[in-house]
Amino acid sequence: MKSLRLLFESLRFAWQALRANLLRTVLSLLGVTVGIFAIISVFTVVDSLEANIRQSMNFVGDKVIYVQKWPWAFGGDYPWWKYFNRPNPSIREFRELQRRLTPENHRGVAVFAARGGNTLKAGTNSVEGIALQGITFDYRSVSSVPIQEGRYFTAQEVDASRNVAVVGYDIAHNLYPNGSALGREFRTQGQKFTIVGVMEKEGKKLLDTPSNDTNCLLPLGAFTKMFALSTGSLGGAQATIGVKGTDDDPGLLNLEAEVRGAMRNIRGLKPREEDDFALNRPEMLADAITKLFSVIGVAGAVIGSFAILVGGFGIANIMFVSVKERTNIIGIQKSLGANNLFILSQFLFEAVFLCLVGGAAGLFLVWLVTLVPQDALKVSMSLNRITLGLGLSVLIGVISGIVPAVIASMMDPVIAIRSK
Repeated sequence: MKSLRLLFESLRFAWQALRANLLRTVLSLLGVTVGIFAIISVFTVVDSLEANIRQSMNFVGDKVIYVQKWPWAFGGDYPWWKYFNRPNPSIREFRELQRRLTPENHRGVAVFAARGGNTLKAGTNSVEGIALQGITFDYRSVSSVPIQEGRYFTAQEVDASRNVAVVGYDIAHNLYPNGSALGREFRTQGQKFTIVGVMEKEGKKLLDTPSNDTNCLLPLGAFTKMFALSTGSLGGAQATIGVKGTDDDPGLLNLEAEVRGAMRNIRGLKPREEDDFALNRPEMLADAITKLFSVIGVAGAVIGSFAILVGGFGIANIMFVSVKERTNIIGIQKSLGANNLFILSQFLFEAVFLCLVGGAAGLFLVWLVTLVPQDALKVSMSLNRITLGLGLSVLIGVISGIVPAVIASMMDPVIAIRSK
């Protein structure tokens, strides 16, 4: 109880001292405000940039192994020209993988192919530069297909290669701006398709990566009516096999080993022959992004720390001045029974309170920045960054105020009372 009363009295004295020198208090706050604003804004922008880039890469999926001709990252001593001689994944290999892979090790196997730069027409309306993507039924297990209106393909529609389509939001809106696109038709590459589903709007991405807004999904059989797969340059489309892993396989090590073994067996590779296919995983991109932004975050923290350092020096200077001005009052308080802890707490709380108010003002400015509308980069401040900002404010207050507070608490009351 005595400790609580001591705490309350210390806070009351600190508050009265701050109110008595309001202008000086405000000027002292500015240094901390600028410092917290600098470092938290850097962290917030870096976090938002990383989140937006990761969101832009969502099209590659999560916990997926892609069987492709080309690797996403080149490395080692493997001659680059040998990649040209590799065969493309085929529909036959997809069927074989489906049959050979252990069901417990995966959640779905799909094959898909895409070709961009297509024009879709519906009456007098048309959209250009659209990516047509032929898929098998399990594609939605490998990659996200968020349906906003309508439905996904049925297994019968995919097996029968029916001319149905699931289109992106922009396609549906541009082809049929005055009503629902469900059940309506469009033409492309000389074929007529019926829209059975419309995907959710993704909006503008930071990176120019494939977007569902301009993507048109078709059953693979309907796609192959228009484009050739896996052979030469006919149609320009190449198949990719995707295998979705499970949560029970950390790192997808078991699935990767099984897929590699199955593909080598399907292609008849001898034990000493090199793989003539690539197993690509989104983790490659995720690890590269994490390393990149770790470096950027450290650089931003170093730059922002200089601003905080300046703010801390300002608070320390004000506290030394405050101790000097109130030396006589310190002597009177000690003569009336105030102990060293009370005096130390009084000045230390004053420094911490100053920094907390300044830090809160800096966080408020960062929050205002997040309200600025941005199409490509959505900036948001997380609770972790708010906690970091307030924690840094308290730390600055303790470091800046501890020396003046100790000096004040160690004063001789007789000498302090005689000071002017």
